[in-house]
Amino acid sequence: MITIITEISKYLMMILFACYTYESFSALQRSGSPKRVQPILRRQLMFLFLIHLDAYLVIFAATGEVQMLGFYAMQVLLICAIQLIYRFLYKKAARLVTNHMCMLLVIGFIVLTRLDEAKAMRQFTLAVAATVITLLVPFFIRHIHFLHKLPYLYAGIGIALLALVAVAGKTDYGAKLAFKFGSVSLQPSEFIKILFVFFVASMLYHSIEFKQVVITTVLAAAHVIILVLSRDLGSASIFFVTYLVLLYVATRDARYLGLGLGAGSLAAVVAYKLFSHVQARVIAWKDPLAVIDKQGYQVSQSLFAIGTGGWFGLGLFQGMPNKIPVADEDFVFAAISEELGGVFAICVILVCACCYLMFLNIAMQIHERFYKLIALGLGTTYGFQVFLTIGGVIKFIPSTGVTLPLVSYGGSSLLSTFIIFAVIQGLYIIREDEIIDGEKENISQRTNRTGHRGKRTAE
Repeated sequence: MITIITEISKYLMMILFACYTYESFSALQRSGSPKRVQPILRRQLMFLFLIHLDAYLVIFAATGEVQMLGFYAMQVLLICAIQLIYRFLYKKAARLVTNHMCMLLVIGFIVLTRLDEAKAMRQFTLAVAATVITLLVPFFIRHIHFLHKLPYLYAGIGIALLALVAVAGKTDYGAKLAFKFGSVSLQPSEFIKILFVFFVASMLYHSIEFKQVVITTVLAAAHVIILVLSRDLGSASIFFVTYLVLLYVATRDARYLGLGLGAGSLAAVVAYKLFSHVQARVIAWKDPLAVIDKQGYQVSQSLFAIGTGGWFGLGLFQGMPNKIPVADEDFVFAAISEELGGVFAICVILVCACCYLMFLNIAMQIHERFYKLIALGLGTTYGFQVFLTIGGVIKFIPSTGVTLPLVSYGGSSLLSTFIIFAVIQGLYIIREDEIIDGEKENISQRTNRTGHRGKRTAE
């Protein structure tokens, strides 16, 4: 009976998620017409709640644990709270972004519950805390107007914390990533990447003269070098790519892009020569089956899981995702692919891509240059992290040890992503304010022109 329920459930979830994804791009296409978008957003929420309900009914049927129903109810309350916050407290917020954040969060809860109930409950607690902590972030982004005046403060805090981690941080998987406080780990690089975007945007907002670019490059390089010395090459690559994109967009000078790509290529070769764990990951990437008993075990298990799941998946509790090392963090995409299927996994990619496109859309439409660079920087950070995570799982690139935002287990990653989405919401509200102000100005100008015509006619 359980097998039949699971089999029906996986197809239902796949169809519902495909519909949700289709509606995502429909909403994106009609973003200029709010009245046409509203029904789409409501249908999205319906699909989201149906997927969530379907998954937890299967989890309850498979485990027989009544507490799963209570856990599901608490998640529903959290999703409703997030929706209500952005619908009533921030009426101008981007509801499509809110829907995607909730959707990815729900997928994370489903997969983590399947893999490790205790971790899923901790993730839920962290999500509640992140919701509370980031509650006022859009308000601050909208109303605090001196954020562009603090570039050296952003850089100083970032470099100091990264250096502290390099000296006193806990080593995991060959890299110094976090501070350990009992059972709690804090990974500063997850938050510093946000400060890094504010630092670069502030510097390039004030000036794009050669001297300013040199100073910015030196301080940005300091972030990256410390991360490399800490052997956190995944974060280092995110910082590097984010800086390169912001520099090129701000200056529109292809020479900087060429020099950056050249320096990045050289740095990659040097890192390969210096670090044994980088060599191991490259070996695993080139031919994981040849070293399956050593370096290639993780990647091989990931590929086996993806291949076993096929297009439609095995269904929840029908696969063996726990055989994938670090399945709840770096390789969560493989666990999704095995039990929920390739179609479902592709929809996850498309939802992440839709988030990235929304970030870029805000960056292109907002008038204030500083905010434009912030939106672009955070979008690049988010998009490149998704690329690194999924690319490593499917053997497109060597594994870099970064998480899938909002889906993977991890408090620092979860909170930093909540902050990124909250900042983006604040920027979207600023964009809406600019549109309203522009319309008022146009009306005022038309009124003035009409008044002048009336005077000339009277004369």
